Amino acid sequence: MPHDQNVSEQLVFIDVEGDVRVAAKLYLPTTEAPFATLVEALPYRQHDITASYADSYRRFVGEGEFAVVRVDLRGTGASGGVAEDEYPDIERRDLRVVIEWIAAQPWSSGKVGLFGTSYSGFNSLHMAMEGVPQLGAVVATYATDDRYSDDVHYCGGVLRAIDLIDYPLYMIAMNGLPPTPAVWAQSGAAHDWLDEWRRRIADNEPWLLEWLRHPLPDATWRRGSVRLGPTNEGYRRMKCPVLLIAGWADGYRNNTFRTIHEMPNWRLIAGPWSHKDPSTARPGPNIDSDLEIMRFFDQHLRGGPRATARRGQIFVRRPTPPAPDLAVHDGHWIEVDTWPAIEVKEDPRRTRADNDEVDETDVPGDVGIMAWNSCAGALPWGQPLDQRPDNARSITYDWLHKDEMILLGNCEVTMQVRSSAAVGHISVKLCDVAPDGTSTLITRGMLDLTQRGVWPSDPYGEVGAAPAAVTPGEWMDLKLQFEATTWTLLPGHRIRLAIAGTDWPNCWPAAQPFTLGVRRKSVRLVMWTAKSLPAARDIFEPGRGPADIASESKGVEWRYEHDVLARETRVHTRYGGDHEGTDGTRVTDAHEGSLGVSTIDLSRAWAVGRSRFELTIPEFGTCTTEATLNVRSDREWFHVEIELRAERDGEPVGKRRWTERFPR
Repeated sequence: MPHDQNVSEQLVFIDVEGDVRVAAKLYLPTTEAPFATLVEALPYRQHDITASYADSYRRFVGEGEFAVVRVDLRGTGASGGVAEDEYPDIERRDLRVVIEWIAAQPWSSGKVGLFGTSYSGFNSLHMAMEGVPQLGAVVATYATDDRYSDDVHYCGGVLRAIDLIDYPLYMIAMNGLPPTPAVWAQSGAAHDWLDEWRRRIADNEPWLLEWLRHPLPDATWRRGSVRLGPTNEGYRRMKCPVLLIAGWADGYRNNTFRTIHEMPNWRLIAGPWSHKDPSTARPGPNIDSDLEIMRFFDQHLRGGPRATARRGQIFVRRPTPPAPDLAVHDGHWIEVDTWPAIEVKEDPRRTRADNDEVDETDVPGDVGIMAWNSCAGALPWGQPLDQRPDNARSITYDWLHKDEMILLGNCEVTMQVRSSAAVGHISVKLCDVAPDGTSTLITRGMLDLTQRGVWPSDPYGEVGAAPAAVTPGEWMDLKLQFEATTWTLLPGHRIRLAIAGTDWPNCWPAAQPFTLGVRRKSVRLVMWTAKSLPAARDIFEPGRGPADIASESKGVEWRYEHDVLARETRVHTRYGGDHEGTDGTRVTDAHEGSLGVSTIDLSRAWAVGRSRFELTIPEFGTCTTEATLNVRSDREWFHVEIELRAERDGEPVGKRRWTERFPR
């Protein structure tokens, strides 16, 4: 790499709580100390699975003259301890120790910044609430402030379905891998790496099981969430400056407008991207986000060139023909320094109804298939398709607009609905309908009707409120919030509100068939629009751009099918690859999964998947873990079967099996 000659690398172990040592790698400039230090802490194994992240670390050192410290969180990679769940309380205590240790080193200036994407973006925000004196700034890319309603677990109180065959599954296999043998040998542990591997297999539990034990937004989810309640008091604990980097095709898009509204010292960059580095993500335009991160930390850790305390650079999307692998989204950059921006006004739309008309739909189990996942990323997790097939099986209301307007923020819809059963879900989607009929998804929302009034499933509800039963046939007053978004409303285009009773396979369907009714005259859509907003003052340096689609889609499967006689719809995914880790380690991974639903009995749905990691480590052989998942539902229960197998050179090292059921 171009910056290697300016970087000194060193492995260290830091003593944390419970006689545990966490492995950290130092990337230090070869110039004269002291240095401000940037820290990323992840459970994703720095020496093999995410070894490529070191490219950015070396750039931060060689070009930015920062010190960088990458940490394996406890129980992962080469660190001791147990990886008990995402974001446990002990993780924050460990990170406090790490920050204090760094600030005390002779090469440190005493100023520390935390940064990262997804998981490490989450814990960067968590630590910003902790009041650690040495923490001078944080950068959170594609991270959420709300683990329950804006992550891979639940959406509006509804279990996320497509996510089951991805992150929760591959973390079972990843957490079952051995510690990096050569690194573990330097840790001073009393037992060798093979014994530690066996211990991990014996002690680790699938994180998914704990998530399924908590289907309601209880204290489990508030741990690790900045958004502690409707009053948003968690944000006010953040005393250090925060840079948020978000993407409109990413699942964490809500951590934008509502967040900057509450934080005292923020910067926001919100682009069109999916859950991937903004320099290479689909869709572009792509930017050099590493450069923006360095500039932000230079300002706040070293007194570099000053910028305003509040600054948002936001990409406003423009209608672009939908494609699963869209490379570039049309649009333009604007700039705001407060939210809501003074130019943005409430823009309500009402339906027309001469009488007390009711629109009804017998809810099919597979509406939503044209927008698989609310979090696009690397293929096969692509972007929404033309929404017309789903719109045709939804209740829809259209409005034509005459003037060009900018839409941004969280739209809202109020309405009266009823369900023919004692359960029910409601999915709302906002689409842009072009003159040729193409329907492009702008944003969406979801709610389990039993959680109306329960915050944060219902953003207008109360913390700790109990779920309320649905009385069949009884009208319910609802107010739903759409996910944060931007869009350009063009003359001649229509805004379409599509209402359905499911959003599969993004979310698990309801526990029994039902007919959804909407009182037409009750529907009121509120958008937040502006005639114009100030253009961005600065132009970003361009990123590398996405990989060639032929190479990015090699070996990738994204397929759906309908079995006419069985009355079932199924979706299938497959992806994987291989790359080099450190010290000659070869990493191979393979992931595949399927989901299915009965189109005549919503309660009958399933998700099955397999995730496999293989590490070929010089002098230590080939270490393999494979996790399988089978989740099935009926009207009363989720039935879950999980298995983990580990081998070294084809010989068994350990095996675990979990079988549980959870009430719906």
